[in-house]
Amino acid sequence: MTSFDEHVRAALDELPPRLAKALENVAVVVADEAPDDPDLFGLFDAHEYLPATITIYRKPLEEAFPDAQELEEEIRITVLHELAHYFGIEEDRLDELGYS
Repeated sequence: MTSFDEHVRAALDELPPRLAKALENVAVVVADEAPDDPDLFGLFDAHEYLPATITIYRKPLEEAFPDAQELEEEIRITVLHELAHYFGIEEDRLDELGYS
């Protein structure tokens, strides 16, 4: 059985090499849930002079997607969604692309 963290790692490993090389000064971490929004799947956070952080929230994803295959796919979508924010893509465009 693949762990949640391994699914996150797999989503990152599957990035096209050109995109993976463009990731600089960003950390991707897993947390149980967002303290202010327990239903949030992921969050991109950037502050001037600090590394950007992408947090993937385990508990709400596991609760919303009890099927292992669906969970794996939604983790991938969430990682890509948050990485898109890192690259400056806004919510409206993500909706159009099916990554909302």
